[in-house]
Amino acid sequence: MGLSDRCKQWLADEELLFDQDYQCHAIAGESKDKTIGKPYLLHHPDNKKGVLLVHGLMAAPFEVKQWADALYSQGYNVYAPRLAGHGTSVIDLGTRTKAEWVNAVERGYKILAECNDDIVLAGFSTGAALALNIAIKNPNNFSALICISAPLKIKKFSANFARPINQWNKILSRLNVSKAKKEFVTNHADNPHINYLRCPVSSIVQIQSLMKDVRQKLTSIDLPTLVMHATNDPKVDVQSSRDIYRLIGSQDKSYHEIDFDRHGIINGDISKQVFSQVELFLQASSYKPVR
Repeated sequence: MGLSDRCKQWLADEELLFDQDYQCHAIAGESKDKTIGKPYLLHHPDNKKGVLLVHGLMAAPFEVKQWADALYSQGYNVYAPRLAGHGTSVIDLGTRTKAEWVNAVERGYKILAECNDDIVLAGFSTGAALALNIAIKNPNNFSALICISAPLKIKKFSANFARPINQWNKILSRLNVSKAKKEFVTNHADNPHINYLRCPVSSIVQIQSLMKDVRQKLTSIDLPTLVMHATNDPKVDVQSSRDIYRLIGSQDKSYHEIDFDRHGIINGDISKQVFSQVELFLQASSYKPVR
């Protein structure tokens, strides 16, 4: 069966929203090509099992494209939503909140639910944090949960000062003073063709707030869950995922570490190890797509 008219309209609405945001906020020489930020659906007309796949901070839907293609080749329908402020410019991102990111994921669920009976929720980095949040809020909407490199504890030293710096920036804004602001920090991107090269301090605060809320409610998650992380992740402490795995309430949960020294483990050759573990988890949990 093809997509319903309602599903097509929702997809068109998401593309239009991106087009409008890109037109308003793209910065010459800094913003990426529009193909990087565009949300997408990979759809098998006769299949009814889907994966809602959420990208990370300072990235875009293209960040999860290798993963999406792997899942699609296994027979899953995949939708990759675009989080607000992503795929446009870092200036745009600096104005966005965790609530807007949550709303984007919830709209993505609505799109997938229109053409799927069972939906697996999956995310990388901040996308994993949002996946945990949505699983806590709406556990009955999903068949399983995949959480890769969620940022419970950020390694970067400057993250410890994000909140007071953000408050200082707000005070200066009210006083119409810009010279002493510190609104952005450098991002040493794993994928500079996808990621922003600067990170808004306000976004770090939003992530910390999101993860604080999530941590307090991890015991309520009882979905079959796979948690993964790179052992030597230089950006997000691997203890983040170890703690998440320990605290999640589900009896059906798996944990796997990838021996690697980068945060971005869902792109490049290392991703094959990640996707193999994901496939094994889905098969073991009986989430087998109709081929």
